[in-house]
Amino acid sequence: MGEEVVIFITAGTDKEAKKIAERLLDQKKAACVNIIPGIDSCFWWQGKKELAREVLLIAKSKASSLSDVITLVKEMHTYELPEIIAIPIVGGNQDYLNWIKEEVI
Repeated sequence: MGEEVVIFITAGTDKEAKKIAERLLDQKKAACVNIIPGIDSCFWWQGKKELAREVLLIAKSKASSLSDVITLVKEMHTYELPEIIAIPIVGGNQDYLNWIKEEVI
């Protein structure tokens, strides 16, 4: 198993999602970021059940860059508590995984 990760980040608007994606790419903290608009999120917030329309970012990166990704997103994000979670990639197209390693610093 390599050090590649998939990072899920939610944003409140398309504009915010695109700004975060651009910054992650410009700073070489992600090799690719998918932006999926129009997701419905149900969650508990401050003791109340909430429903919000959000945008999901799926970033392909390296575990060694995760703390930089978290710092960058928290600096830019409008949410008080942004979702930023990483899942290890346990396998896949080795050529693609190598590309992630080459692109992310």
